[in-house]
Amino acid sequence: MRAVLKKMDDRGRIVIPAEWRKKRQRGTKVILRIRGEFLEILPQEKVNLTAFFDRAEVDAEADLSNWHAVGRDLRKK
Repeated sequence: MRAVLKKMDDRGRIVIPAEWRKKRQRGTKVILRIRGEFLEILPQEKVNLTAFFDRAEVDAEADLSNWHAVGRDLRKK
């Protein structure tokens, strides 16, 4: 990994190198993690929500086609 010297403006902004941005074009958001004197910039990974589909088991007496009734039933427990 090579070091790059960047200027920070009076508002604390820096320009992330284009090489890094092009390799990680997953979106417009990044995660900033402060580790002591270091600042890590990590690309935000997209989450596949379908991986969690049908994972939860619920003991509900309400008809699952009526989501309002299911919600009321779950709040009672």
